[in-house]
Amino acid sequence: MSASNPAGVFSTDVRAIKGIGEAYAKALQKLGITNLRELISYFPRAYEDRREYRRIADLLPGESACVRAIVADEPKLSHIRKGLDLVKFRAVDESAALDLTYFNQSYLKNTFRKGEEFVFYGKAEGDLLRRRMTNPLFERAGENRITGRIMPIYPLTAGVGQSLLHKSMRQGLDACADELADFLPEDVRTEYRLCHVRYAYENVHFPADDEALSVARRRLSFEELYLLTLGLRLLRERRAAVAGQRCENVPLTPFTDALPFSLTAAQRRAVEDTVRDMCAERPMNRLVQGDVGSGKTMVAAAAIWFAAQSALQSALMAPTEILAEQHYKTLAPLLEGLGVRCALLTASTPAKTRRSVLEQLQSGEITLAIGTHALLSPDVQYRRLGLVVTDEQHRFGVDQRAALGAKGDNPHLLVMSATPIPRTLALMIYGDLDVSLIDELPPGRQKIDTFAVHSGYHARIYAFLRKLIGEGRQAYIVCPMVAENDELPDERKAVTAYADKLQKEVFPDLVVRPIHGKMKAKEKDAIMRDFSAGSIHILVSTTVVEVGVDVPNAAVMLIENAECFGLSQLHQLRGRVGRGRHKSYCILVSDNKGEDNRQRLAVMTRTNNGFEIAEEDLKLRGPGDFFGSRQHGLPSLRVADLTCDMELLHEARAAAERLIAADPELDAHPALQARIRELFELNAGAMN
Repeated sequence: MSASNPAGVFSTDVRAIKGIGEAYAKALQKLGITNLRELISYFPRAYEDRREYRRIADLLPGESACVRAIVADEPKLSHIRKGLDLVKFRAVDESAALDLTYFNQSYLKNTFRKGEEFVFYGKAEGDLLRRRMTNPLFERAGENRITGRIMPIYPLTAGVGQSLLHKSMRQGLDACADELADFLPEDVRTEYRLCHVRYAYENVHFPADDEALSVARRRLSFEELYLLTLGLRLLRERRAAVAGQRCENVPLTPFTDALPFSLTAAQRRAVEDTVRDMCAERPMNRLVQGDVGSGKTMVAAAAIWFAAQSALQSALMAPTEILAEQHYKTLAPLLEGLGVRCALLTASTPAKTRRSVLEQLQSGEITLAIGTHALLSPDVQYRRLGLVVTDEQHRFGVDQRAALGAKGDNPHLLVMSATPIPRTLALMIYGDLDVSLIDELPPGRQKIDTFAVHSGYHARIYAFLRKLIGEGRQAYIVCPMVAENDELPDERKAVTAYADKLQKEVFPDLVVRPIHGKMKAKEKDAIMRDFSAGSIHILVSTTVVEVGVDVPNAAVMLIENAECFGLSQLHQLRGRVGRGRHKSYCILVSDNKGEDNRQRLAVMTRTNNGFEIAEEDLKLRGPGDFFGSRQHGLPSLRVADLTCDMELLHEARAAAERLIAADPELDAHPALQARIRELFELNAGAMN
């Protein structure tokens, strides 16, 4: 593959593969697969070991296994009702018989012939006297396409099955194998004992054995971390070459003197970091990361005031109208008292007010615009935009940040996130940003008492809620599901059904309301306003309250099926209460008796420290939570697992930093340079 054409054969449309027509190509597109590179880079999410064959007599109900058996009778086709056909037959080996049933696959009646030997792979059902399988995978004995080997399991979508994906992957690899460029320098590969790229791709998709799979995954994980580190370093260097809007280094005393409280040491450090960045030659790109209630907004306020002293305007973008309003109510009284004029701009702003705000932003009379995506509208123009602040970074894609930044001349960027992330992980996720941690809470902040109980406690919990509501408090109840569906297990309470049941059967004299992500934004905002105003006693919700408004009167967070949430998510939800002067509580209900779940919930009852919880989450669950919610625009990790690969991460970073030191622009490594450019092409222009 030439360095000037890094795509080569990889840019070939997947429809060039035999068996991929228009419909299948469209389905693959939903998985992000349109060409051969995307196909062979679509890695398995898991593997099934189908190498061992079990005797029918040794099958245990509930286990998945391979069985080699002979068809004992001719299959029978039954039409049960319209839309339901069954093909049934029996197969035997030397130990016992196995009853097999296939639903709605009537053509299989002619596939299985008495006396022919097949291998079946599926979940054993029935009892020790009569075993059966329903819809098992099968192939003729000796074929070894889908049994007798380690099989990759891929994430799927409608119209894409494992079998078709396996066939397409085989053809895709065969077409690309000779074109795979090894982006890792030879000395790096040798030093860290990494296999060749062709071996890695072959064995991550079609592993010869356990060791081959381990070697392949290690190589691909290292490459991902190496390329990501190199790309982030190059982004950082590129930012350093862009001229920013330097602020005058004025004392912060007028701002700090106007505060009705003292900043914590952690807040002061974050403010100092921010001010230092804003006075530098290049634009600031800083993440201020702190627990719920740690005072990130005051750091943003300091930055906004500081920018105003150099005649620069600021824009603060929040993910919802109600959060934007909350920021306005917090910041406007403080900043306007210091001569910084503020305006709120959302989709609900009346047309006449909006016109006035737009005029004053363009003329420079308004210094701070606080709003939602409305700040991105083409008609919103600034006289001299110098600072962009975004709240809850993972709610905004990099393109939205860039659209706001494009309204100024390389403005400074301050990102606020209440999702505590271990420092090592933060360096990977936010490698293009400088990170300030606010790792202490302001004095007087309520500790939330947390309890983990099983569902047998519901009657006592409801009595406790009634007592607190009688004292004037309010409560959140969070469920892991939204819609009612016949397929949902009964114990997983749908939000609307649960709210309805509570209203009718438990709290008929109180006001109980549901809220969930499928509601329209205006409907959600209206419910949150009613809850904030105290006219709703109990809010039954999905995780839409995870990042939400301050309701100082809410004193209980009850989380049903707590095992369905990650630790960091549970901590975020818990942070919705304890925001006022009232004693607050978090109750985690779970009937899951697994040791992992017990450990996780024990962490929640033991500590309120978000960073400690995030470290535990990383150990127990891996980085899925952190990366899953990220819309940062950086290349995602497809193979590397940071819980297992932390040592590999350090090795990859060390190797990348050595290369950058020796070849800052990667001019001596054109193929590597081209690959990084390809990976980051959607993002490079979107970051300062």
